[in-house]
Amino acid sequence: MEADTKEGGRHRLLSTGWEIVLIVATILVVGLAVNQLFNFGFFINHVWLDNKYQYALFGLLVPLSFLIFPATEKSSKNKVPWYDIGAAGLMFALLVYFFVNAELIVDSGWEMGAPTQVVVLGIILWALVLEATRRAGGTALFVIVFLISLYPLYADKMPGPISGLSSSMADTISYHALSAESMLGIPMQALANLVIGFLIFGVALTQTGGGTFFINLAFALLGHVRGGPAKVAIFSSGLMGSMSGSVVSNVITTGVLTIPAMRKTGFSRSYAAGVEACASTGGVLMPPIMGSTAFIMAVFLDVPYITIAVAAIIPSVLYYLALFIQIDAFAARNDMPGIPREKLPSVKKTLKEGWHFILVFVLLVVMLVYLKQEVLAPFYATVLLIVINQVFPHTRWNKRGFIDFIIATGKLLAEIGAILVGVGMIVGALSITGMAGTLVNDLIFIAGGNILVLLLMGAITSFIMGIGMTVTAAYIFLAIVLAPALVQGGLNPMAVHLFILYWGMVSFITPPVALGAFAAASIAGASPMKTGFEAMRLGSIIYFVPFFFVLDPALILQGDLSRTAFLFVSAVVGVILIASALQGYLMGIGNLHRHAILGWPIRGFIMFAGLCFATPGGGNIIPFSDIQLAVTAVIFGGSAMLLAYMQNKKHGAQLLA
Repeated sequence: MEADTKEGGRHRLLSTGWEIVLIVATILVVGLAVNQLFNFGFFINHVWLDNKYQYALFGLLVPLSFLIFPATEKSSKNKVPWYDIGAAGLMFALLVYFFVNAELIVDSGWEMGAPTQVVVLGIILWALVLEATRRAGGTALFVIVFLISLYPLYADKMPGPISGLSSSMADTISYHALSAESMLGIPMQALANLVIGFLIFGVALTQTGGGTFFINLAFALLGHVRGGPAKVAIFSSGLMGSMSGSVVSNVITTGVLTIPAMRKTGFSRSYAAGVEACASTGGVLMPPIMGSTAFIMAVFLDVPYITIAVAAIIPSVLYYLALFIQIDAFAARNDMPGIPREKLPSVKKTLKEGWHFILVFVLLVVMLVYLKQEVLAPFYATVLLIVINQVFPHTRWNKRGFIDFIIATGKLLAEIGAILVGVGMIVGALSITGMAGTLVNDLIFIAGGNILVLLLMGAITSFIMGIGMTVTAAYIFLAIVLAPALVQGGLNPMAVHLFILYWGMVSFITPPVALGAFAAASIAGASPMKTGFEAMRLGSIIYFVPFFFVLDPALILQGDLSRTAFLFVSAVVGVILIASALQGYLMGIGNLHRHAILGWPIRGFIMFAGLCFATPGGGNIIPFSDIQLAVTAVIFGGSAMLLAYMQNKKHGAQLLA
């Protein structure tokens, strides 16, 4: 599940004693979640109030961030210093107090006026949350959360577009620490009620060898075809990402096998790393399990998660189609063969060894789609996966295997928890000041009422915030500030929120940050920036697809099915042309850049034709009908293809001569 952050050597190496603390806390968290979500009522004979349950998870998870993450890069990674122990202990004690008084907080309305001693405790908790957020989410996120969390203190002094109602320090802290709109707001609610099960499942999938199975299956099916190893990366990373939901961990899991295989068949280091980064990024946008942000989106839109997952099907298909076409075109243009079959794993043997992963996948889909059990589905899937894993001697976990699984789960939950509690304060600050509503009207005014301009502003803002913040943090901020303006402009709410998510994800493959590309570059031994630009070109369809479905929500299955079918076919044609133009090779035509002077115009015309095919016509935003766009595409694309075909034929005749 998407931690939205950089991975690698950030975690402290814990001693046995601290590992036991982490294990106990993780077991308690999972036990509490199961007890609450399954309505078991074990030990406590009833289901807790939401804030009591969330304080319990908060207190067990977020203090762990002081043990797991060193204060700075130069801090010791082999020993937990006294000040980190003190910070973790103090935060835990504070949250025990709030946990014990959870009912009193609600009954007495402390969120809008707490006693002085409670406010003092709230200030200490606020400071500790900021530090936990910094360690888990990075300095950029810390600065943004710090400034916005204090925004209610000076909101009335800000200029018009970003002004709001001011609050005292006591009221602001009370709201952050005690209300259901800030630290315990939408992000934490999503973690406690929906995301936690999928995070646990993602760890179980990785620990049981799911990544290896998907890679072997991909090699068995596609390794022998033209550009095979790169297509293997698409298939394996897409499947693994769709079930784990994390970009960087997906790159690390699958890239260690796919990148060396691509290198052996002639792909450059940067190209191989770029392919892996794009494939892993797309996996997080692909159902059935998307990144943690998609679950928070479900809470924002107040719809079942499966509605989000279904809406994401066509956009993810278009993304992977473009990636596949580009790789095939590149391999064809550079005459790159696949891997000999005798060097590849057998399909039969691979399925025999990993059939249980497919079974778990089917169970997950059935429970999500047909039984509508999105909260409980990942728990059942995790149990089934672990039980089957223990049946086979060659995969069975020993005692250390279970310990590693629990520790990995605890570290991920602590990291996500620290980030989401901090991000929750952004939601709280915007809520208490009422600034979001003011900014919505000002954004519409700045855009002159032009929705296309507003969309462009939204895309740029989402991208910039995706660079400086985690994807989840960027999405939550824009879902509050930008999404209402776009919806007010007449756009479909689901399309708007997916638009923001897609453009937030763009930062994983776009320099200067490009975390997914940089992780892949480290495996390939390639230049990070060169890999970033390669990934940007390979995954470029991700910049267009959000505009396609926001212009017509039929592409996210929000509308008439006949319209959806028509737009899907049209978009497929368009995406094939766009991808082929980017690589300079079109199936059936051949090389598009045969002529030194005419090559670029030919590719430009074909790309323009692809955009015309893929762009939905009609409506108030695009002043052209589907027929007008199609005719334009045929004229420009057809003439360019004819010219390219003639150039290739002429070149062939010259070779024969």
